[in-house]
Amino acid sequence: MTIRRQNPPTLHATPGYHHVTTTEARRTVYLAGQCPLASDATVVPGDVLAQVDQVVANTATALTAAGATPDDVVRTVVYVVTSDRATLSAVWDRFTTSEIATAFTTASTLLGVAQLGYPGQLVELDVTAALA
Repeated sequence: MTIRRQNPPTLHATPGYHHVTTTEARRTVYLAGQCPLASDATVVPGDVLAQVDQVVANTATALTAAGATPDDVVRTVVYVVTSDRATLSAVWDRFTTSEIATAFTTASTLLGVAQLGYPGQLVELDVTAALA
């Protein structure tokens, strides 16, 4: 299976992601929003970057369970409880240098939001992958 990522020349430059991702997949994998929850279902303590680390670990586990890798990801959406651009940038940098970094070279969106589902939750990741 081929995943084609492109940036049309008339669109703005990106910090590593691609504007357009296309594929002819036989199987599509949709992960539930990956939250910063430990195996006992509690939100991990610490700041947003500590929570990103847990989300990365959870996402890697979920992708593996589906028979996928970060290279198979065709779409990501990152939700962060903040209106601060520096925090958004720090979260993006943490994801794009993590063990699942290649997942963020595809069509990606980063959003600052008012609230997420669990008390104390600061970040969530939505992932779609395509498999042959």
